[in-house]
Amino acid sequence: MAKRCMISGKSPLVANAVSHSNHKTKYRQNPNLQWKRFWLAEENRWVRLRVSTKMIKTINKFGLLDTLRRYNTTVAALV
Repeated sequence: MAKRCMISGKSPLVANAVSHSNHKTKYRQNPNLQWKRFWLAEENRWVRLRVSTKMIKTINKFGLLDTLRRYNTTVAALV
C-alpha cells in the first residue's frame, strides 16, 4: 500500500541525516498516516480513509464534504 494521504496526497519525503563529520545518509520522512472512519451523513454510511493527522484535524474543523471540496476530491474516488 502506498504511504500517501487519500485526501491531500501527502507522501514521503527524502532527507539527509547529517553526522558530526558532515557525512550525509539518505532516509525517508514518512507522513503520519492513520486509518480513520468518518461518518458521511449525506450517504448515511461510514467511510474508512487513510489520512494524515493534519487532515484529521482539518476534517474535524470543516467537515468531510467541505474538506473534500477544498482538495478537489470526490467520495467516489476514495471508496
